[in-house]
Amino acid sequence: MKLTKRALLALAGATLALAPHFAAAEGKGSVGIAMPTKSSSRWISDGNSMVEQFQAAGYTTDLQYAEDDIPTQLSQVENMISKGVNVLVIAAIDGTTLSNALENAQAAGIKVIAYDRLIRDSGAVDYYATFDNFKVGVQQAESLVQCLKERFPEAKPWNVELFGGSPDDNNAFFFYDGAMSVLQPMIDAGEIAIPSGQVGMDVVGTLRWDGAVAQSRMDNLLAANYGDKPLMGALSPYDGLSIGILSSVKGVGYGSGDMVMPCVTGQDAEIPSVKSMLAGEQYSTVFKDTRALAGVTVKMVDAILQGGEPEINDTSTYDNGVKVVPSYLLEPVSLGVGDIDKVLVESGYYTADQIK
Repeated sequence: MKLTKRALLALAGATLALAPHFAAAEGKGSVGIAMPTKSSSRWISDGNSMVEQFQAAGYTTDLQYAEDDIPTQLSQVENMISKGVNVLVIAAIDGTTLSNALENAQAAGIKVIAYDRLIRDSGAVDYYATFDNFKVGVQQAESLVQCLKERFPEAKPWNVELFGGSPDDNNAFFFYDGAMSVLQPMIDAGEIAIPSGQVGMDVVGTLRWDGAVAQSRMDNLLAANYGDKPLMGALSPYDGLSIGILSSVKGVGYGSGDMVMPCVTGQDAEIPSVKSMLAGEQYSTVFKDTRALAGVTVKMVDAILQGGEPEINDTSTYDNGVKVVPSYLLEPVSLGVGDIDKVLVESGYYTADQIK
């Protein structure tokens, strides 16, 4: 997969945002950072990037991980409010469970930034920093189709199964809708078949983005629907699911003998998936540079606490059920195996040794 000129420009723009420059002033304020889990390397990277950049900007930080346990995250947020942080940055486990705590934050004058996952059903969310999540889904579907054309040029209709993210994560619906904006017309035209008939987030969603659940579901799909036909592709919205899906298909022989490896997409450029791409298994991933997202978030907080207005570029997309949350959307970058060195290694996101 060759990066387009637009994608390279987007990556260059993101790189410029990696390290915002601030006067080195100590004691500018305290920032509470609530992350969902350490089970994904992506969230570890987010947390580390924010701590590094907030501290460089003169802020103290309180970083907490909740290990995908909703009561734990709620307790952590409440403790941060009690400690008197000036701003909360929250990547919610379940974007519908924090309303009462955030009302307390609002009453205490604490600003709230939803980080990458929209917090729903609360009027106390002040801003949202994320990537263009609909575009992520579009990129995943486009790379899936590109792979199908490469690996199965004469095999239409292509047999594909769909996987969605966690139904309690608002982003999962944007990923799915973006992907289906590409795939549904092809399904309707008979170019893509879904042998299981399983479509829609209510059916294909994967709670907590759990790779083991995705692997088990793929095991069942293969057993029930692919005795006499090959699986050619799987739409996967996240690398952790992709690894589970790949484990399932390899377990029944795909990738060996005359069984061509199905096209499997992903997201987050996690190291196991990057290695899988280099091994010729996972076809693609979507890179969302957590350094750039952290940089945007730090700039938002600095503007808020210095009495200014944060930069935003979207005021219409993200309705959380109570209000449209002013947002800053970064550009995601679709990666194929040929893009790994340029985008991930040369930018310093990973070292060459990390992905060997």
